[in-house]
Formats: sequence, C-alpha cells, structure tokens
Amino acid sequence: IGRYDTVPKPVKGIYGGAYENDAKWEQLKQGVLATERRLGRKPRMLVAKMGQDGHDRGSRVVASYLRDAGMEVIYTPPWQPIPAVVKLAVEEDVDVIGISSLATDHLLVPKLMAALSAADGGDIPVVVGGIVPDSDEVALRAAGVAAVFHPGAARDDIVATISGLAARK
Repeated sequence: IGRYDTVPKPVKGIYGGAYENDAKWEQLKQGVLATERRLGRKPRMLVAKMGQDGHDRGSRVVASYLRDAGMEVIYTPPWQPIPAVVKLAVEEDVDVIGISSLATDHLLVPKLMAALSAADGGDIPVVVGGIVPDSDEVALRAAGVAAVFHPGAARDDIVATISGLAARK
C-alpha cells in the first residue's frame, strides 16, 4: 500500500459500440434503464479489489461493460483495505458492491459484510467475481453474498444480476 499511485480507469463505449445491433444487449440496457427509472438515478455499483490482490484486468473489463450498459460504476484501485471499501460504499450510497478476487482475497468478504453491517450498510448486496473455488463459494453464499461470478461468466448474466440487485434496494 502506498507504492501504487495510479488509478486505473475502466473505459466507456467499447462494449456498447461492439454490441450496438445486438438484441440481447439492447434488452439488457432496457433492464438497466428500468432500474434507473425505479431508483430515480442510474444504478450505482462499487467495484473494488481488496487485500493484496493487484490483478485488476478482469474487474476493469466488467466495470467497462456495466458502464456501457448504463450503470454508474465507482472503481477503486487495487489493494483496498476493508474500512476504505465500507466508507466509500456508504458515502456514495451504492446499490451493489462487487469484489474482484484472483488471489483468495474473496476470503475477506465475510469481514467486509460484517463491517458493512456495523456501518449501516448491511442492506448493500455484495457480489464476488474471479477465481473462487466451489468450497469457498458455499461459504460466501452462507455469509450472505448475493452472487458469485466465475471466470468466463457471461456479461449478460452479470449485467442482469447486478441490475436486478440494484432494483431491489
């Protein structure tokens, strides 16, 4: 912590342009738009990398297509401590928190959820994406994680799930 001073930024417009005439993509965007109308603002998601996991390419890709689908995405640099993620999620009034994990940092998620509850953010659904062994997924779901996305998860499923979770808030 402290040695990494750049903030990687997901791009916008890559996926929207590539899927411009795709009926499924348009349907997903309409679902996000319906959630936006319900909330009175764009669905807001925090994408974070906790612990010592600095592999952020997958989280940037997901953040990029969530943005292109119409969501507001708040993206953190890698190596975020739990208190920083909780503080940002509560301050920004996010609808969903997405934790990206490649190096077993998903094991920190139950502590994150406990810290969220203590900070009056226990109603914020948490999803996890990345390398998550089946046995760890069982434990994460038992701790209250709303969804787990493994490598190769379909973008359509990710967008629809996150939009649906945001709509419940």
